[in-house]
Amino acid sequence: VLQGIFIPKKSQIKTNISQKTISFESVQDKGQLFDIPYVSKLNWDVKHTGEEIVQEICDLVDVELATLNFNWSKYYFDKTIYENRVYCGYGKPKPNEQLVYGPNIADWPQQVALGKNLLLKVVSVLSDSVTTTDELIPSGETSSYRSNPLKLAEFTLSRKDPDYVMRAEIVKADESERRRSGKLPESVLKEINFMPPADTLYGSCIAARRPGDGSAREQAASCQRVLGGIANIAEAYATKRYRSNLINWGMLPFTCGEFDFKTGDYIYIEDVLSTVRNGDGYVNAKRISDGKTQNIVLGLFPLTDKEREIIASGCLINYYKNKTAL
Repeated sequence: VLQGIFIPKKSQIKTNISQKTISFESVQDKGQLFDIPYVSKLNWDVKHTGEEIVQEICDLVDVELATLNFNWSKYYFDKTIYENRVYCGYGKPKPNEQLVYGPNIADWPQQVALGKNLLLKVVSVLSDSVTTTDELIPSGETSSYRSNPLKLAEFTLSRKDPDYVMRAEIVKADESERRRSGKLPESVLKEINFMPPADTLYGSCIAARRPGDGSAREQAASCQRVLGGIANIAEAYATKRYRSNLINWGMLPFTCGEFDFKTGDYIYIEDVLSTVRNGDGYVNAKRISDGKTQNIVLGLFPLTDKEREIIASGCLINYYKNKTAL
């Protein structure tokens, strides 16, 4: 076991003999730690002295062995520290105790049900032939925030469209104002040039040719949702699982044959709630772009009865909450 090794630039080195790796642990921005594994070139079938291991590390980071301060000691596992600091609640429930969250754990924001009518604002257009889940929400640098939905959402589309989050948050704030006062801000009404009915839900959407390729991480959908996202519009969806994740988060997976949307376009759908619940495969909508209005048709199929009710409820969490309340 290496103890007390001093490496410049706030870096630490860890060895894992069983995995035959050496890891460089660096202190990163916002207090996050990153481990970068390095597969050692030493022959791990034979024993090595501590000096041999440290020498290889020094060669990697270009540090003179003589400048290091280290000592060796035998390692003994003492579980007392864990028993004193970590509570094991298995078989010992305490229902009256308040659950205390860590500093980076937050509840999911409450999601509202689908409105009778729907007004969408296109806040990002992704014209690449395929958009991956890693492009929708990066993995590596965001891993520390997976239990903090709003903090994680700040990274949405950061590699493809850095201004997406700002535009989505503006729409979300305008919807909050509508729910408070019963009316959308004048800036929105001026752009759409009509007064939507009071029961019109306002939210953002992404237009992408073929989104969702890659991993099945639900954050690709949930991060859009907590920022006020209501829908995606695509020529097709790269994977069924991404489309399913959209549905589970109460987002409408629209398709459209003619992909000519622009950031800032509005889509208005009258009686969208009835359309979803009736299982209609095609949705009549109005697109408002640069002050001009045109009729368009969006695809919304196939949806199962359960999927339609999930979207109508606002998300899968709401769906099960409603079923439990009955």
